[in-house]
Amino acid sequence: MTEITPYDPPNDPLVILHEDIDIVVVDKPSGLLSVPGRGAHLADCLLHRVQAAFPTALLVHRLDRDTSGVMVFALTPHAQRNLSMQFEKRKTKKTYVARVWGKVSEKTGTVDLPLMVDWPNRPRQMVDHENGKPAVTDWRALKVGESETRVRLFPKTGRSHQLRVHMLALGHVILGDPLYAEGAALAFPRLMLHSEELRISHPESGKGMAFRAKAPF
Repeated sequence: MTEITPYDPPNDPLVILHEDIDIVVVDKPSGLLSVPGRGAHLADCLLHRVQAAFPTALLVHRLDRDTSGVMVFALTPHAQRNLSMQFEKRKTKKTYVARVWGKVSEKTGTVDLPLMVDWPNRPRQMVDHENGKPAVTDWRALKVGESETRVRLFPKTGRSHQLRVHMLALGHVILGDPLYAEGAALAFPRLMLHSEELRISHPESGKGMAFRAKAPF
């Protein structure tokens, strides 16, 4: 099993982007688990922090520990079922921003590579054309620098570590990634991946809604 950095969650106050009687949307800080891990030392997580303010909050989806950005929680069982189905049926639209290693030569592209867990090195994931589950990511280069590129990522599926492994497969690992980056690409204060926008249909009204949180990097 691949060793990851010790768990030292930030003490940032909860940033609420939207709340109503059915849902609450927050901006998750990097370094905080979405849900508790195994063991008391991994109990602190965004779900528990949200439940401290909204006791009926229920999990709908997750972001990786080191990814920041928009997360929605349901406040009723019906809202949880409705939103979970939207994610499952790919009715939601997710947009991420990342800083990646190297100069990305093309302006846009699509990565279509199936993924599965790399069992001897879990929680790492890997491309596996025989046993992997379908995973598709559209991307667009925003700003190309000398040694890094800022990109916007549009995942069409929601596989674990999808954006991280797809960028790695392109030869442009996400900066500061504790699992996949090496050398100079690793020497950053955090994983440079942020969930910038989430579009959903409201679980009660059906109205389309978009929630945004500006990337802190």
